[in-house]
Amino acid sequence: MRYCGREFTDAEIDLIRRLIATTPRINRAKLSRIFCEQVGWLKPDGGLKDMSCRVAMLRMHRDGHICLPHPQKPANNDLKKGRRTLLAEPQPEILQPAGEHALEIDLANKGDSALWNEYMDRYHYLGYFPLPGAQLRYFVRSGGQTLALLGFGAAAWKTEPRDSHIGWDAETRKRNLHLIINNARFLMLPWVRSKNLASRILSLVGRRIAYDWKKRYNYEPVLLETFVEKERFQGTCYKAANWIYTGDTKGRGKLDVRHAHNQPVKSVWLYPLRKDFRKLLTRNEG
Repeated sequence: MRYCGREFTDAEIDLIRRLIATTPRINRAKLSRIFCEQVGWLKPDGGLKDMSCRVAMLRMHRDGHICLPHPQKPANNDLKKGRRTLLAEPQPEILQPAGEHALEIDLANKGDSALWNEYMDRYHYLGYFPLPGAQLRYFVRSGGQTLALLGFGAAAWKTEPRDSHIGWDAETRKRNLHLIINNARFLMLPWVRSKNLASRILSLVGRRIAYDWKKRYNYEPVLLETFVEKERFQGTCYKAANWIYTGDTKGRGKLDVRHAHNQPVKSVWLYPLRKDFRKLLTRNEG
């Protein structure tokens, strides 16, 4: 069974069941930490991959493979969704040319995380949902006004256009996938109509994200990816920011095992953060 990019053996599933059975009051957070410690499921910086483990166990629970203990605290993601504040109210149109904006690109911190979520929920066509795994979220502002927001998270497990462009096999991909990060969200607020501003923002973020990622997670990514829904967008701003179009998805989605092809077709775009990205992604060292 594969969950969150990891294959779980029968012995590991039995270990989870045994931990639950022998420790009746164990909570889900502690369960994930103990499991990660015992099987050595670690992040690239050596820390426990317990958040991914918690997501994986929840999916196992929903699929009927394990029976998790009841959560000790109610989840609050649904409570935060739909939140409305005056800070994210619509603003008058902004028509300044891109070059006239003195852009400030700020990492979202714990204090303004709810505001980032609200902007996404109110104005992004996909709405808000938590980004998977390691992540960075940005506000883009000018003169105190928020113009755009971006979110980066874990890369897709596999996608043929990207994987062909890199030239790696399945085992190498599994080992080095953490070196790719996904631009999962890019929201230009609907009242911002500054020509070429989106591509300028992408270029500026592309210059600093490796540094920001290393500062938070203690390693540098070498490649960015994004998926652009073809029926809605052409990927013009990514092309203008020198991202590379590598092909289209087949519309299957990451959970499609029946070849239903019932998901929107998306174009796949890549942005190298280093010239030797392909060499680093295809290396075989552990």
